[in-house]
Amino acid sequence: MGHQRTMRRFAKWHIWLGWLVGLPILMWTVTGLVMVAKPIEEVRGNHLRKDVAEEPLPADTNIAIALASDGTRPVRLVATQMERGEAVTRITYMDGRSDRFRADGERMSPLSDVEARLIVAEAIEGGEKVASTTLYSADGVPFDFRRPMPVWQVALEDGTHVYVGTETGRIEAVRTRWWRLFDVMWGLHIMDLETREDTHHPILILFAVLAVIGSLLGCILMFRRRKARVSTQAKAAA
Repeated sequence: MGHQRTMRRFAKWHIWLGWLVGLPILMWTVTGLVMVAKPIEEVRGNHLRKDVAEEPLPADTNIAIALASDGTRPVRLVATQMERGEAVTRITYMDGRSDRFRADGERMSPLSDVEARLIVAEAIEGGEKVASTTLYSADGVPFDFRRPMPVWQVALEDGTHVYVGTETGRIEAVRTRWWRLFDVMWGLHIMDLETREDTHHPILILFAVLAVIGSLLGCILMFRRRKARVSTQAKAAA
């Protein structure tokens, strides 16, 4: 008798938990399905990046000239590579900012919108079909970029946003329409639509714990229903 009373109590709790966590469980399932609908490489836009062959540096390239151009700021990284037929040295400082220099030590101005378009056309499939270009400062970047650095947003006609660093001269991110949908689904999945980064907050943990308890109660009640069915079949046979 006590066993049946406990099972009835479990069944009642299971029903109430079902009403409480049913919507979050449905949301987790739907968002998870959307997020796995396409390969992650396609979500990140990797399929749009062209395989651009790297050009070797001229033998007489002198990066020491560029490095000596600013000796007052601590340097973290110095890199020289060919960009559109020209040897360019990029210096990244400890504060995260960077400068570009020509081989003769001349400081290059920040990337223009024309240069940003050329970089995208060269490195991205369909990159020549540009709808608009917009310059963003480090503290005002769009939400789908979310990195504190000045960039050009090159918006393509198919809705893809390509971000080119004004100081780095490189493609920093490719955001397709599917990426933006994926981003919304991820925010719903972790219940954080504001930053879409916090996977450890009380609301998410609470609903996850309640969902686990509800699932465990459901598993226990399965044995109760199976036992009841076997008992009914035995009585009918008798």
